[in-house]
Amino acid sequence: MNKPFISLSPEITRADALMLMDWLEDECVTRYLSDSRHVSRFIEQVVGRVQLPILTHLFNQGGRFFMAYDRDDVPVGFVRLVKTGRDCEMVLVIGNRDKWGRKLGASAIREGMKLAFFDMRADQLIAKIHADNVRSLNAFLRSGFVLDSETPSMKSFVMSSERYLRLLRESPAPHTCDIYITEVDQARLRNLVELEQGAQIHELAHELERAIVVDPRQVAEDVVTMNSKALLQVDDEEVEVALVYPEDADERAGKLSVCSGIGTAILGYKEGDAFNWRTSNRTRHIRIGKVLYQPEAAGHFHL
Repeated sequence: MNKPFISLSPEITRADALMLMDWLEDECVTRYLSDSRHVSRFIEQVVGRVQLPILTHLFNQGGRFFMAYDRDDVPVGFVRLVKTGRDCEMVLVIGNRDKWGRKLGASAIREGMKLAFFDMRADQLIAKIHADNVRSLNAFLRSGFVLDSETPSMKSFVMSSERYLRLLRESPAPHTCDIYITEVDQARLRNLVELEQGAQIHELAHELERAIVVDPRQVAEDVVTMNSKALLQVDDEEVEVALVYPEDADERAGKLSVCSGIGTAILGYKEGDAFNWRTSNRTRHIRIGKVLYQPEAAGHFHL
């Protein structure tokens, strides 16, 4: 679990805003950020005039703004996504200089792509990078972006939704394990994604796209499929859960909806897999201890 990991949170607090101001006053951070002075002035005005602990709605005017956290829930930067028509533009900053060189930028780009294509439904994601910003250029190239146009001072990169989906299936992110979903579960869950509402439903849509789809009679018996029961290690706590559809969910009874944070997280993983997953307010460290019951292994193909 030491591979690069970034999660994006849409909630911006006053403490976040003050940290952003510190980052934007650092010339090494803002050297290639064209609108850093404008952004810094905006944040200063917000903090000075608005006495609110949560400033999310102000930061999301004209686009969507996300704080980037590492696996220890330490803020390390931010991502801004601006939708124009069917296209979306990404601005990425890793402001915590102590975290530079750890490939967190590429991880933040992957999370930004997930939001742009699954949540904001963009056809293309664009990134405009200063020609001398070698670190960012390499991060976007490693993430699969292709050069679209360039001037002596600026390079414009693009990722289409079609290319993104192809890379998602062919080149999984280094911090993730393969996941396996049965053909039956995939069909049911695709229908669910079309109907379900919620802030995290794009996470489930993303997992369905990257999953390896298998015949229900051939899925390994140690994989968490729908209606499976499993023993998990969540942070320092051992919990027994069942993965169910939303209508059967009952958290007090350990029945987790596949649309919930940890429910989406465990879908398709197998015994021994360990990974980080951002829930609504923090990063959880999850390990699949044992699959106690799997419908397919028990011959219960009607579930």
